[in-house]
Formats: sequence, structure tokens, C-alpha cells
Amino acid sequence: ARRNGPLTMAVQRISPKEAADLQAQGYTYVDVRSAAEFEAGRPASSVNIPIFHRTGMQMSPNPEFLAALKAAFPAGSKFVLGCQGGNRSMRAAEMLAAEGYADVIEQRAGFGGSQTEAGWANAGLPVESGPAPGRDWESMRKKSG
Repeated sequence: ARRNGPLTMAVQRISPKEAADLQAQGYTYVDVRSAAEFEAGRPASSVNIPIFHRTGMQMSPNPEFLAALKAAFPAGSKFVLGCQGGNRSMRAAEMLAAEGYADVIEQRAGFGGSQTEAGWANAGLPVESGPAPGRDWESMRKKSG
């Protein structure tokens, strides 16, 4: 993954509070963590399109990520990408910028936070857990199939 090339410049990185403000303005929060992480706890009203699947301690790329995201969010859609700490969502953002998405927004610090910034969960923002019919990975993957 290139960190200093032209792809990174296309990605706007924002705080959890800024992500919540954009959600209030009609942006969709796309959680790119695994389905199990999403079910355990997530930003309220977010949708799940994992960039990686987790099997035990193993992480493997989700081959359906781009197709599912493109089906759910055509070019011009307004969404924010987030994960646990910012690494997976930044990778997803760079992939989408390379695919021609012009307005890619990534929420740094993710759900759990980083060493330098509180994540969504610790910032006092709305959180939910449990099943999310219509917004979980199974629902999102059906949009592309």
C-alpha cells in the first residue's frame, strides 16, 4: 500500500465526531471490520462491508468487498469508512480512490481508537450491537449478487 503517493491525497481523514456530524447530514457510515466485530459493537446505524474476513486469528481478504460496496454505494454516494483503529478503513479508502471514487472519507482512530486519539466508542458517540437486519454483511452482499 502506498502511503505517500497520489492515492492517499484523495482520502480525507476525519475524527469520530466529524464522522458522526456527517452521518447526521445523510452520510452512511460503512464499517469495514469483520461481521463478528460489527455485531459485537459498532457506530449506530452503520452498515457492514468487511474488507477482510476473520477466521479465528486469521484475516483473509474479502473478494466481494469492491463489488458489494459498488452495488450499495454507486459513484457520488456519501459515505464514511471506519474500522477498529484506522488501518483497514484507510486501505479500503485507498482501494476506492483507485477505483475512481472522488470523495472518499475515512474516519481515523476507528471504533476502538488509536494511541493518539479516542475511537468512536470512547468519544461518547451512539453505539449499537447485536443483529442489524438490512445493514449486516449478509444483507449488503446480496445487493451485488
